[in-house]
Amino acid sequence: MEQEEIIDENTKKKKGASFMKNVLVLMFSQIMVKILGFIYKLVITNAPGFGNTGLGYYSAGYQIYSLLLALSSIGIPNVVSKLVSERVAIGDNKGAQRIFKICMTFFTTIGFALSLILFFGAEAISNVVYNVSDIKYVMQVLAPAVVFVAISAVFRGYFAGLNDMKPTSYSQVIEQFLNCVLSITFVYALIGKEPYIMAAGGNLSTTLAIVLTFIYLITYYKKRKLKVDINGVSPEENKSTKQLLKTILILSIPITISSVISIISPLIDSTTVSRCIQSAFAGIYPIREELEAFAMNMTGILSKVDTLTAMPIAINIAFSTALVPAISSSLAQKDYETASKRMTFSMFASLLIIIPCACGFIALAQPILNLIYPTASDGASLLILCSISMVLVALNQTITGGLYGISKNYVPAIAVLISVFIKLWLNIALISNPDIGINGSGISSIVAQAIVFIICIIVLNKNIKLYFKFGRMILGPIIAGVLMGISVYFANQWMNTVMGQSLSTVISIILGVIIYVLIIFIMKILKKEDILMIPFGTKVYPILVKLNIYKETEEHKAKHMKE
Repeated sequence: MEQEEIIDENTKKKKGASFMKNVLVLMFSQIMVKILGFIYKLVITNAPGFGNTGLGYYSAGYQIYSLLLALSSIGIPNVVSKLVSERVAIGDNKGAQRIFKICMTFFTTIGFALSLILFFGAEAISNVVYNVSDIKYVMQVLAPAVVFVAISAVFRGYFAGLNDMKPTSYSQVIEQFLNCVLSITFVYALIGKEPYIMAAGGNLSTTLAIVLTFIYLITYYKKRKLKVDINGVSPEENKSTKQLLKTILILSIPITISSVISIISPLIDSTTVSRCIQSAFAGIYPIREELEAFAMNMTGILSKVDTLTAMPIAINIAFSTALVPAISSSLAQKDYETASKRMTFSMFASLLIIIPCACGFIALAQPILNLIYPTASDGASLLILCSISMVLVALNQTITGGLYGISKNYVPAIAVLISVFIKLWLNIALISNPDIGINGSGISSIVAQAIVFIICIIVLNKNIKLYFKFGRMILGPIIAGVLMGISVYFANQWMNTVMGQSLSTVISIILGVIIYVLIIFIMKILKKEDILMIPFGTKVYPILVKLNIYKETEEHKAKHMKE
């Protein structure tokens, strides 16, 4: 009996280690992707003749492209990884491989059709959605990428289902690296041209990078695909292609709807900003070209802020992505305790990561914009508002991953749909007011994300047990974040008087990280098991014990010696 308990304990440790390994691999890739994305957007935004206006064209066209990506690919990795992981968990490799092939054929067809629609419908979409026709060039250079992204998404979902996050991580980093290099090259090669031409050149790099990354995924698949016994028996063999496709659609449609609605939310921002700004400031800018340029300038500010807030959220995506196959696999094996603990830890980790980032942005909004965008530094008030919604976005990502894992796919779709209508109404009402303007987008985002959070957390809590300790897991990170934010705000104010603003901002950010980590350990917000799961945790914990910040109990010592 004791031997069985030891084996069971070791099995759980291996599962936890595997889950955290996947999280860390994804986290690394997401950080690299966002850093590279940040670099090239920083460089092109500061390019002569580009600025907020060029960024406005760049992001407006990209929003439409993103919408079609949601229809053809976003949500596919979650669906494929869920179905494949369930088959593999019970040893049905043959069934997993069949599901993969059906998904590949189906989603490739959809991606190809949407590529054609985007290319030939670009001009009509530009006029109807934005009332700015020149955005069509950005859409047309992005159109071929849609089909390749759809195919790549199936590959990524397949490997996620096999508990292999490396191809997803590596391919994303490769893609973004190529995108970074090519974007900067193309935009600077087009200096002197109109901003919309420069924006189109920048987005052409996206298509080329995606095609090259697609080649990497095919090569990886040929080496690492599942080994299937041709003579083996699979429960899936009794199902027709039509039946399996129906299962795929039942899972994918709610996720796709949720993804589409999520993409519609920023699309609503860029659309309403463009149209409402043109309406609100028509009297100030009577010349149409000037009015369009001003609208694109405001859209560029929104895109710039989104780029900054997307970086912390990217780290959190690792948890939501790894949760789907992890929870699905645990539930398929009826291991409900592991599923619950992974869900709880992921939400706790999301708060620990996102709260200090939000507090840092709020405390240093203008200094950060001055540092990063010296030629286009406006948008501090919008950054502060979006930092608040950023916390809710991160939590919603993690909760949504959990809901997908327990097959409650429709819940996020319904929640986001409700929030989108509220956001649209608030955007129109607020942005059209010249005194509020672009900040209306930030206010509406807070309200919309709060609605999604309330709906999703209620449903999740009814279906999976959460082991949350309010004081340690919720109040603790908030207190640590607020104390850090106050400290760096006053430190930055003082340092500005004795050194340059750029240097004081960099030092303040580093100081903020150190202060936050110290407060987390001093308040003992992390338990021993939490510390051991983080990178280098096994080395950090003994140091904390030596510093008397943590104390090793006799029970822990005995357990450690036994292990």
